[in-house]
Amino acid sequence: MSRQCLALDLIDDPELIARYEHLHQQIWPQISAHLRQHGVLDMQIWRLGTRLFMVMDTGPQFSATAFAQASASDAQVLEWEALMSRFQQPTPWTLPNEKWRPMTRIFSLIDQP
Repeated sequence: MSRQCLALDLIDDPELIARYEHLHQQIWPQISAHLRQHGVLDMQIWRLGTRLFMVMDTGPQFSATAFAQASASDAQVLEWEALMSRFQQPTPWTLPNEKWRPMTRIFSLIDQP
């Protein structure tokens, strides 16, 4: 299993944030199926203010490149992403043409004596 942690910001509007959270209480079944089909074992999104933090656990068959290609050619995924983009904005550290920005792990208790 592999874990990726990513960050993204929301537009600072309480109504939009509430709507975004509501839409994530039960995402479209096709989106859940797409994630699982491509090796995503678990995904959690946490929020502090306008900052989102995604934890994505993936299996050995997960390929970020293959996942991105499959997502880019799936009409329902594209529709979901277009809907989500109404609420989202890049972090100050997000590169052009990037959405969720990978975070760098700086500590793990497992690595400590």
